[in-house]
Amino acid sequence: MTETPATETPVQSPSPARPGRLVLVTGLSGAGMSVALKALEDLGYEAVDNLRLSLVPALLEQADPRKRPLALVIDSRTRDFSAHAVLEQVESLKAHEDLDVRLVFLDCGDEVLQRRFTETRRRHPLADDRPVPDGIQRERAMLFPLKQQADETIDTTQLSIHDLRRILAGKFQIGAQAALQVFVTSFSFRLGLPREADLVFDVRFLTNPHYDPDLRPLTGLDPAVAARVEGDPDFPDFFRHLTDLLRPLLPRYNQEGKSYLTIAVGCTGGKHRSVFVAERLAAWLGDLGLKVGLSHRELQRQSPRGG
Repeated sequence: MTETPATETPVQSPSPARPGRLVLVTGLSGAGMSVALKALEDLGYEAVDNLRLSLVPALLEQADPRKRPLALVIDSRTRDFSAHAVLEQVESLKAHEDLDVRLVFLDCGDEVLQRRFTETRRRHPLADDRPVPDGIQRERAMLFPLKQQADETIDTTQLSIHDLRRILAGKFQIGAQAALQVFVTSFSFRLGLPREADLVFDVRFLTNPHYDPDLRPLTGLDPAVAARVEGDPDFPDFFRHLTDLLRPLLPRYNQEGKSYLTIAVGCTGGKHRSVFVAERLAAWLGDLGLKVGLSHRELQRQSPRGG
């Protein structure tokens, strides 16, 4: 009787463990670090505020970022804080193959920072015996190396708390699908570019409803304004070229690992033309099956004059 050799079962190597996620948040005092940490905590991160830099290794030994992502705020309030020490720590942490480490820097304009400290009557951590503007400048100089080396820089000058939370969710959501998330916003060039924008489109060449007294009080959300802008003879070709430009770009952004894309559409006042075009663009993106967010920056606050 011939003995049939036993069939060997191939041994499958275990799939590599997913690296733990560690987000280090730093930046200018008053730029929104507390809001950012709370937003990350709401996303499911274990959040630790104002941790001494020397205690980070001990924390990582106790916490396991592979089981639950970890978010830390380390800023100028910390007793042993220095930009050089933070960068050394980040470099050391990034050497660990089982850790995905991201350094996030929150920036903000000086005037807005000064107003925030004045309105809340908070003391700037570096302005104990000097005016707030001096503390802001001192801290800005101190943190400059961190801003230069940050993986993500978010300027909160014109962001609401909701906007900051939305941006962080787009970048750091746990278990986020690979599919690209797109956010479309309209804005006024008079009031400045949205600093979080990846792509900016100028629609000031289109017919301006502002000069029609009946349409001036309305916005791009109103059918009469929409009809006026859409009736511009150049609008159909413009919108077709715009979508033809974006169509091949969107999958490439996704392939390159970009999970969040902000598209800004601007006109003079951010009330008529940009609002209508942003609405149309968001609808077109939604028809492609993308997850799309939409806001109109100037309609969320007192609207300026102009279209």
